[in-house]
Amino acid sequence: MQVAKLNRFVSLACGLVLASSPSLSHAQESSPSIDQAQTIREELEELRAMKKDLARRMQTFDARIDELEEKMQSPLRKRRREAERKPPVRPTPSENAPALRTAVTDSDPPVLTTAAADPPPSGAQPAPQTAPPPSGEPAERDLWGRYEPGVGFVAIRGANGEISIGLITYLRYLNQLALERTFTDSFGRTKTLDLRNDFLLNKVNLAFKGWLLDPDFTYRVWIWTQNPAMGLGAQVVVGGHMTYSFADWFNLSGGVAPLPTTRTTNWTYPFWLKMDNRTIADEFFRGSYSFGIWADGEFTDELEYRVMLANNLSALGVDAGQLDADFSTVSAHLWWMPTTGEYGVAEGFGDFENHEEAATRFGVHYTRSREDAQSQPNEDDFENTQIRLSDGTLLFSDDPFATGGQVRKATYQMVAANAGIKYQGLAFEAEYYWRRVDEFKTIGFIPVDNLSDHGFSAYASAMVVPRQLQLYAAGSYIFGEYGEPWDITLGLNWYPFSRREIRFNAEGIYLERSPVGGNSYPYLVGGDGWLFNTDLIIAF
Repeated sequence: MQVAKLNRFVSLACGLVLASSPSLSHAQESSPSIDQAQTIREELEELRAMKKDLARRMQTFDARIDELEEKMQSPLRKRRREAERKPPVRPTPSENAPALRTAVTDSDPPVLTTAAADPPPSGAQPAPQTAPPPSGEPAERDLWGRYEPGVGFVAIRGANGEISIGLITYLRYLNQLALERTFTDSFGRTKTLDLRNDFLLNKVNLAFKGWLLDPDFTYRVWIWTQNPAMGLGAQVVVGGHMTYSFADWFNLSGGVAPLPTTRTTNWTYPFWLKMDNRTIADEFFRGSYSFGIWADGEFTDELEYRVMLANNLSALGVDAGQLDADFSTVSAHLWWMPTTGEYGVAEGFGDFENHEEAATRFGVHYTRSREDAQSQPNEDDFENTQIRLSDGTLLFSDDPFATGGQVRKATYQMVAANAGIKYQGLAFEAEYYWRRVDEFKTIGFIPVDNLSDHGFSAYASAMVVPRQLQLYAAGSYIFGEYGEPWDITLGLNWYPFSRREIRFNAEGIYLERSPVGGNSYPYLVGGDGWLFNTDLIIAF
């Protein structure tokens, strides 16, 4: 990176010399004629234009350098992990030699730095002072207390471990006043909607992550608040997980994590076009966060997998006493990136990276869960997801079909398939869902023995100003047995610093009888009409 900065400085210096030297030579001429003065003015204007063009080119070069640095982060982190797996060089120090230890950064291979050895025996000569590391090699003090994209702020980094701090938070303005105020479900029951018009610091997610004793043993712990639920039990959640990496193709983890039921629940957040809200079809079909164990890894550079065995479809807001003893929730995801072997940071949505070669991604998900009525979260619990009819009616509510009957247990199965392409700031991504719910255990009578629904989501986006302004459209449709709701979103993302960490998001969403919603989302169950929300986002 020092070489890149030096090249930029030399280019700028040459440009300034080129811009200034003709003017100096003209200044030395005495009493220029009118024709000469006109020539000087023309040359001066030409040089000013050249200077502006040079400044524009420098901005382009800076953006390209930042882009390449960001693309380097993932392979460099992989290099660091591979280097850290090797045992550090720890030779036995002699009486007069300083001890050695290894220091590793994301951008450099392991290098040896020095530390003061034990004091020499009485009468021995003091150890010689060690020269500072050569230019370009990191000193020990450079290894912590700094910001690293994709890692956060490194609080501690040493021979026995590392801990870094990350933050995701956003200030939201939400206006739902244009929605219809009442909603009638498929069984003739009418509800009045509580429409909002407010500012809230919608969520704060503070994460601590790193490794301990062995770089292959990593951890992540987070504190997550949902401020729209202020005063409810679901306002704050504390969770995390631990991982041991046996090989690139097999990492084993345990704790709380999103079930990989759809693409948005496979560690892509917060690299979405929207901010913390999905299309209504994705929200309707997906699972959520649960406690369990999972494995993931790379079969090849282009083919990856993740499979999770969990307690239920959505565990946040559910206590252990509500869970049954049937460990029967499994979710798996297999994806393939054939053209470039990558799909951007966290394989997120949109082409902020401005791929020069078309990046493609194809994935398939399968999830099965035996669900119990008592293990369901409340509607406004954290990252909640519940099994619903396509008109928004909760399957495990007291009388879902208006017959007096209740469903106490049911089996949920869902398949999702997705595909996407990114190229030169443009992106198109889509996902299709098939869901079946059956094997009901009931009290009283219900008129069905299974539910079968399917639907899709689609996203189109363009970076109209590279690394600064992105426009997008998103929409979804549900082909349901109790209605066919749909939505469409028109939005933009503005990156004022030409980086991902801070952005401004604004969108208008049209809902047609939304079957999903809650306090933390911009939409409401039964929502019909337009709503508007903006978000000012910090995410690192």
